[in-house]
Amino acid sequence: MRTELVSEPGDPARPNEDFAGVALPASGLGGTLVVLDGVTPPKGATGCLHSVPWFTSRLGGALTELTVSYPDLALPEILSRAILRTAEAHETTCDLSHPRTPQATVVVARWSAESVEYLVLSDSALLVESPDGTVTPHLDDRLALLPRALLATDALIDAEIRNKEGGFFTAAADPTVAGRAVTGVLPREEVRALAALTDGATRWVEKFGQGDWTDCFAFARKEGAGALVERVRGLERGDAEAREFLGRSKTHDDATVVFVEF
Repeated sequence: MRTELVSEPGDPARPNEDFAGVALPASGLGGTLVVLDGVTPPKGATGCLHSVPWFTSRLGGALTELTVSYPDLALPEILSRAILRTAEAHETTCDLSHPRTPQATVVVARWSAESVEYLVLSDSALLVESPDGTVTPHLDDRLALLPRALLATDALIDAEIRNKEGGFFTAAADPTVAGRAVTGVLPREEVRALAALTDGATRWVEKFGQGDWTDCFAFARKEGAGALVERVRGLERGDAEAREFLGRSKTHDDATVVFVEF
């Protein structure tokens, strides 16, 4: 098995708000990957004493442990328990009902000798390669499909669409959001490799148009996860003046790529 994990902050002067982990249980059978993209809040109150990296570390750690410790639980139940565990860690000190309480996008994949399970919540991506080389993206595209008018201001997003029916969902403090995730189970023999990417890395496809998801996967396989992130950084540096045209909120974003080949 080949595994690669690269996670780089968008700004070296700021903490990386992404989380990434790969776990291979002691039995030697199966494994799991977890990728979170912490949501950077706008300036102002969040109702929480804790940082986004604190939250993603807590939630990511809980997801990694629970996916390994409870192989018989479905991934939505695992995510629900991980969110609840994380919420309980700061519910007495923080206002978890605040719309900007720390939160994150989620990708989880767990494999055994028989199957590959996956869960995607919000705008990170999971790419699955079959033995014949076909690459299938598993995406939660609710945010991308929303009218741009609904994304005009942070206040409008928080009031109308963040973690609301008809909007989009992230993992924050409500464990029931796990039921909103995109999930599935694939036969193990139909999967040759996986790649999980936060939206700082999916810019290669979604913002800069360097190729489609198949091209992106091929680049990561051939050049490596680190090379994919560095390519995105180069594109960002060369196009910093076109941020508004491209719809990018910041020049650089935290970027994470996890590649697993069976």
